[in-house]
This record gives sequence, C-alpha cells and structure tokens, in this order.
Amino acid sequence: MVTQRTEGLYRVFLLCQILLVAAFFWIGVWVMVTFYSEGADLTWRRYSIYCVVLVLGMTLESLVRDGSKNYFLQNELLRQHRLSLRQTFASTGALVFYLIATKDGFISRLFFFNFVPWLYVVLLFSHHYLPAFLARGMFNRQRVEKTLLIGSSQKAKQLRGWLRRKAEIGLRTIGLLSEEQMQQTEDGIPVLGTSDDIERVVREREITQVILLEFPLFIEINRNIIRVCDQLGVRLLIVSDLEEKLRHPVTHFEDDGFRFIGLREEPLENPLNRSLKRVVDVLIALPVMLIVFPLLTVLVWLAQRLQSPGPLFHVQTRAGMQNRQFPIYKFRTMHVHDGEVAQQAREGDDRIYGLGKVFRKLSIDEVPQFWNVLCGEMSTVGPRPHLIEHNNQFSQLMANYHVRTFIKPGITGLAQVRGFRGEARSHSDIEKRVACDIEYLENWNLSLECGIILRTCAQIVVPPRTAY
Repeated sequence: MVTQRTEGLYRVFLLCQILLVAAFFWIGVWVMVTFYSEGADLTWRRYSIYCVVLVLGMTLESLVRDGSKNYFLQNELLRQHRLSLRQTFASTGALVFYLIATKDGFISRLFFFNFVPWLYVVLLFSHHYLPAFLARGMFNRQRVEKTLLIGSSQKAKQLRGWLRRKAEIGLRTIGLLSEEQMQQTEDGIPVLGTSDDIERVVREREITQVILLEFPLFIEINRNIIRVCDQLGVRLLIVSDLEEKLRHPVTHFEDDGFRFIGLREEPLENPLNRSLKRVVDVLIALPVMLIVFPLLTVLVWLAQRLQSPGPLFHVQTRAGMQNRQFPIYKFRTMHVHDGEVAQQAREGDDRIYGLGKVFRKLSIDEVPQFWNVLCGEMSTVGPRPHLIEHNNQFSQLMANYHVRTFIKPGITGLAQVRGFRGEARSHSDIEKRVACDIEYLENWNLSLECGIILRTCAQIVVPPRTAY
C-alpha cells in the first residue's frame, strides 16, 4: 500500500511538472510576442515543436534518474536544487540539440536566455511546494490510514523520520503497543497498551493499519497479532530488522518462484555487465600492450643494465578470483634475490634500485599486468591481488576478507584511487582497503569503472604520497 501510494504520487507529480513546464513555455512565448516583438507572428508550428522537445528532455531525465522515488517527499533544499538543475539542463539541452541538428535559427536568443533561468526557478518551486499540495488533495480524510505501531519505543524512534514523511500520503500514527511501562514515547506517540490489547485498541480506535516494528519470532503473541489483523481486515506491515539481527546488510530477491535473502548485491554477476567490463579491459589493455609496453620495456631494460642487472620481469604467484592462483608479471624494481619475497615494500626500502623507485612511483612497474588482463586473469579495475602469504595473514584479521575474491583482481581499484596503497601498516589499513573493495563489488557500474580509471590516470601524473 505504501509503495503504491508513493509510486502513484510520484507519477502524478512528474506529470504535473511536465504540464507546468509546457504552460510556462507558452506563457513565455506570449510575453515575448506581446511585449518584446510587437507585430511579430506567433508561429504555432515551430513553437509547438520546441515545447514537445522540452517535454521530451524532461521525460528522458526522469526515466534515467537514479535513487529512490521518495526524494520528492523529503523537503531538502540542496536535493531540490540539484534535481531542478538536472531537469533544466536536460530539457533545454534537448532543445539546443534539436536546434543544432536541424540548423533552426528561428527561436529568439533573447527569449531563450531569459527562459532558462526562469525555468529553473519554476522547477525549484514545484519541487518545494507541489508534492505536499498534491498529497493533501489525493490523500484526504477518506484516504487516511489510522496506523498502530507494535514494538519498543526505541524501534518507534528509529522510524520517526519515515513516519513523518509518510504522514504526507495519509499515514496517521494513532499510538503504540509496547511492553514498556510508559504513557507516551519521547516523540509524543501515546502508548495504548501491550500486544495483548491489540484487538481492543483496533476496534476502539478504528485502526486500519498495523506496523510491527521488528521481524516476528513466530511465538504465540505474534501469531495472535497476525490473526487479529486478518480477522478484522486490517493491513499488517512488518519492519524488517534482519540487517540488525544478522549485523550485516541484506538484499532481497525472487527467483523461479522462491524468495531469497542475500548478504549483498553483485552487479558483476550480470553477464551483460561482465561483458561491458571485459570490453573496457580489452580496449585499454590492447593499445597499452601494443604501443606503451614495448617503449617502457626498452626504458626499464636500460635502467636495469645500469643499476641492477638481472631478469627484466618479476613473476609472482598471486591469488585471483575465487582464490585461484595465477602468475602476475611486473617490471623488476628490486635487486635480484634481495630480502624476503613476502616482505612488503616500504618507504625508503633499500631493496629497490634507484630508478626502480621512480618506476614504482609512476606505476610503470605495473604495466606488464595488462598481459594478465588480456589473458583474463585480471581486470583493469578490481581489488589488488595479494601474495598467497599475505592473503592467509589478512584473512586471519578480517572475517569478510575473501569476499573481495568474488570478482577478478585489478591493476587499480577504488582503494588505490582513495589513497590506500603501498604498505599496509596496521589492521585499520587492511580494513579500509577491503571495505573499498567490497563497496566496488556491491556497487559496480560503468560510470564508477570509468571514474576509477580516470582518477588512476590523474594519479600517474601526480602520484599520491603513499606511492612507493
């Protein structure tokens, strides 16, 4: 019921915004023709096309907009400002694109440059005032849901903001049933009794909706609540607090007639997303290996001949996707057979020869890993692959460490562009890196991928302090 009301109000709000923009456009045209271009003909056909293009721009923006549809019930000026700017740019951008594509120079520049800022103002006012106005009209007294909460006062407090926003769409909180001995909660919600009093309170207060504030354990008292709601024709909503009980975020999904609860979203389990990521990998790795790699090979070979003769490449066994082992290739930046293999490089490490420090600073030593990318063992972006010894060590410190192996390791990653690179000196350093890796895994999209690649390119030009 709640989602249907919110969805319906959202669609009506968008429709009203589109009608408002169209009406404002024609008012602007009338003002221009009447007061600024006396004697000019109002070319209905041309201006009708302009109006349709503006509306199409607005519609397309609403279709590609990210985020919850509940935003329009949240009276946050900064959010409203951003959305108004997006809509203004989308609608006027569509019009500009049309004018350029058709080489249409008919529209008055004076009208256009006056219309754009006023359009933003109109949209901003509509975001601020229109949702509440529509909600009052659509959810009047006959559509009010008298809502009874069941649970602790602390749980009711957590729902305070949500209840306040949903009051706009007709959810009126009547009271709380709780086992706590109190007259009312800190937020002023009256306590009307305990869970045993549900049937009496529902009848006396003409309750139409009950919200159970925590996921029920199927004991007799909760079975009674469900029975009374069904018997009296009262809607029952249950707040899922599984995340709190499991101490972990959860995701709900349905597949082949069964409903499941998972611990995280995994966008890269979608074959289309994996294909897009693979295309990006090949488009980057192929030119690097054909053009950049040969030049750097000559440069590094000469540096090694001068400062540290030995093999050109340093090959190590690393743990990849699902902990499968693979050989990773790097330009050698350390003296041959100097020090423990599993010892992390640190600032001022004397195992690194002179120019090797420059290569590491500029990430030149990582370039051969694009061969691993072409072979499918790595990706351009992903969690950095660690030595087997480090994997065993870090997994002892963090219970969710191996979650990062759900996807391919990468040459760069979200942790690296946020400055978490170099030696991991403490438990906190490992936690921050793993948190970034899991955030990337759970929120992957093409814009995030491209953003990390661009930030990595910027860090090659201006290396961070932790690059050594």
